[in-house]
Amino acid sequence: MTDWLSPDEWRAVALSLRVSSVATLVSLPFGILTALALARGRFPGHGLLNGLVHLPLILPPVVTGYLLLLTFGRKGYVGQFLDQWFGIVFAFRWTGAALAAGIMGFPLMVRAIRLAIEAVDPKLEQAASTLGASRLWVFLTVTLPLILPGIVAGAILAFAKAMGEFGATITFVSNIPGQTQTLPSAIYAFLQVPGGETQAARLVLIAIAVAMAALLLSEWVSRSIARRIAGA
Repeated sequence: MTDWLSPDEWRAVALSLRVSSVATLVSLPFGILTALALARGRFPGHGLLNGLVHLPLILPPVVTGYLLLLTFGRKGYVGQFLDQWFGIVFAFRWTGAALAAGIMGFPLMVRAIRLAIEAVDPKLEQAASTLGASRLWVFLTVTLPLILPGIVAGAILAFAKAMGEFGATITFVSNIPGQTQTLPSAIYAFLQVPGGETQAARLVLIAIAVAMAALLLSEWVSRSIARRIAGA
């Protein structure tokens, strides 16, 4: 692949894989907790939380990127605090690309996990509780194994979404080669240059291959885990 792709193209692919992996792994614990709250929780603000989680799917990605810039930019309330006290900077860094990609893929992750939680028979959890198990232990030993296919599916879908994220990322972290230029940003950049169609086409093929592989892997892993649970 290194012979087929130029160094700039390879860096864009490698950065996209890095950004997508970090975005998925960091957001996964929050996705599980959020899905659990939405599926089983009954509290004031339930509808508001559900709306906020799914808002990135409705808003134009550029708007999401602009909101991230206002919040996590060097002059933003959160960004300024993180920069001054912890030296953490998101704007125009690859970490910012991971943050944007994670937020854009978060709704897909939460939805998949939430559907898996809602499919679990509450009587199984109640039976474990009557035997003296704590809520945490019930979740770890009963609920978590049953929703594992949903977790895997949600994580892979979020990864695929992160790989294809463009609008929020380019607005928040720009398009800096070798630093914030992900796969979609590189495709856009090559299309702006005369004669760059060939390079863009190669990256498009890679993007399609990664997306299809993610979807097929999600289906295969989910079915494999479901069969093991059913046979246990």
